[in-house]
Amino acid sequence: MNYRFAMIEKTLPPASPRPERGDATREKLLAASIDVFGRQGFDGATTRALADAAGVNLQAIPYYFGGKEGLYIATADYLASLISAHVADFRTGVRTRLAEAQSRPIDADEARALLTEILERMSVLFLSSQSEPWARFLIREQMEPTEAFTRVYGGVMQPMLGIAGSLVGIVLDEDPASEHVRLRTFGLLGGIMIFRVAHAAVLKQLDWTTIGPRELGVVRTLVGELVASLNRSATPQRNTSS
Repeated sequence: MNYRFAMIEKTLPPASPRPERGDATREKLLAASIDVFGRQGFDGATTRALADAAGVNLQAIPYYFGGKEGLYIATADYLASLISAHVADFRTGVRTRLAEAQSRPIDADEARALLTEILERMSVLFLSSQSEPWARFLIREQMEPTEAFTRVYGGVMQPMLGIAGSLVGIVLDEDPASEHVRLRTFGLLGGIMIFRVAHAAVLKQLDWTTIGPRELGVVRTLVGELVASLNRSATPQRNTSS
């Protein structure tokens, strides 16, 4: 599948294949395709199943997207836009603050506060039922990345990891580009993402029947503990002996 997507990447525009963003038929297809592709994968999802799930005519797929491959890539762009819409204002605010850091430095306490807010927003978003089909789509792409992963990574994951990594670097007083900071950033964000990507195991292990308001409160408390665990003394000592 990777080779096929490498070929269509050359013919697809960087964002939506058609300019009619407000078209109801196109929006229905994109919304339904997140769930269908997430459940069945690219190869398993037929154009008939995609059209039926959206409640549209089968010919809408080639008309709006050129075919199933184009719809798949557009679905990744659409998913990235949905996630970005939930964090765009806050992400912009943190970026602005980081840009000001040279003249008005960010100390560890402020960095922790910003990290806490990032993780709390992520927990609210990714523990919601709305994100369940998103997770199926993204997990498939994690296992076998295609151009769709590149779109989502570049549009959502990379910017958020970069912002969080800058703040982790401030807390640890290390270069944000270092491997250690990047690993700690993944560990921090992964502590929240596990509640979505390992949802069934979380419910089983914690004897929860669902993740409702009470459980979300528990996770938000965990967010504070995870951020508090970031400190310079936790940085491992490098073994310099031969």
